[in-house]
Amino acid sequence: MLLGVCGIAILELVREQTGTPGFFVGLGLALLPVAPLVAAFRWVGRASPHPWAQLAFCFGWGACAAALIAILANSFATEWIAAATADPSGADQLGSVAIAPVVEESAKAAALLLVFLFRRRQFTGPSDGFVMAGLTATGFAFTENILYLGNAFDEDVENGTGVLNSVTAATFFVRGIMSPFAHPLFTVATGLGFGAAALAVGRMRRIGLPVLGLASAMGLHALWNSSSDLGESGFYVVYGCVMVPVFGLLAWLAVWIRRRRLRAVAGELALYAAAGWLSPAEVPALVSMPARSLARALARSTGGRPAGRAVALYEADAAALALLRHRARSGGPAREPDFAGRERELLRRLWLRRATAGPALSRAAVLEDLLPPRFDPLGPLGSPGPLDSPLGGLPDSSPDRSPGVPLDRSAPVRAPGLVPGPRRSGPVPSAMTAGPP
Repeated sequence: MLLGVCGIAILELVREQTGTPGFFVGLGLALLPVAPLVAAFRWVGRASPHPWAQLAFCFGWGACAAALIAILANSFATEWIAAATADPSGADQLGSVAIAPVVEESAKAAALLLVFLFRRRQFTGPSDGFVMAGLTATGFAFTENILYLGNAFDEDVENGTGVLNSVTAATFFVRGIMSPFAHPLFTVATGLGFGAAALAVGRMRRIGLPVLGLASAMGLHALWNSSSDLGESGFYVVYGCVMVPVFGLLAWLAVWIRRRRLRAVAGELALYAAAGWLSPAEVPALVSMPARSLARALARSTGGRPAGRAVALYEADAAALALLRHRARSGGPAREPDFAGRERELLRRLWLRRATAGPALSRAAVLEDLLPPRFDPLGPLGSPGPLDSPLGGLPDSSPDRSPGVPLDRSAPVRAPGLVPGPRRSGPVPSAMTAGPP
């Protein structure tokens, strides 16, 4: 409801400033960069899928609440400075460099703070911060682009400018083609700070890291806004010497974060496969994005949309389970105090959907050629499996192994030491009685 009210208010404010024709022209042009940016951030987060409601909240907060806060606060601050100094042009310049970065980055960071405080389980590391910050900033840039492009269109209509020489075309080229990543680049610094704080143990780090990330975002934003005041070549100098290298660094970081998460998922799911919660053929499918998509398609082709949805939930829960155990292994009880209860809940959900998802994932692994030669996906757990490949080796997993035996004898004592084995038949285990201590 809050986002809906903010959305109606900000759209009406923008329409008043641009006029109705300018509003619709700006809206159509502002939509063009949104799809590739959203797809890019979803690609980063696919190793551990986020709930659609959470992603929609982040985008909506940026497009509605953060944009409304920014337009009201920036206008008030600029008018106050102009009245106090009797210098409107100086007030605009000061507002752009000193006020706007602080207001806008703080407004966008509020979405991350809300998720961090009230949906902490969904904020598990830098990858989550990267994705949520990027989507929040994409929503903010979308609304801001409507305003800039709509005003440019009105100016062109008043001056009777042709399309090729229009201010609208120049504005779209700068904001939609050259620098659509500007706002996401700033706010990702804040998201990485929150992501690092999610893994931190001390209170000072949990507070200081987001503040450091927010300060970095404000600094980059201020530098970008000041580029137009650094002479005729100032924009190109800042763009080429700062924005492009930082963008390249963050693109590399996104790929690294994604690969690191997939390696963590593969290593931890190997343990659950050894304990019998997953078939060995499922593990390589769960760490391959094409195989995941293929498994959902196979399930939909045989069981309809409910089956495809069940596989999607199974994949998300498996990734969440693996990352939960990975964090507990590396950080101990201080990082995951509710590890046992959360693990039991995720295992229960996997159990309920395994009859639908397991065969689809195993078949997807075969069709994607992810299994080594002579692998039998229906064979016993001790048979050669996908984790004999470069993904890593399976621990001892002979068929007569009893549930609850420690899976990684070399793991630190503080790490979660047990993975319960599933029952071979019968109903879902009640509260996972064979769960970890």
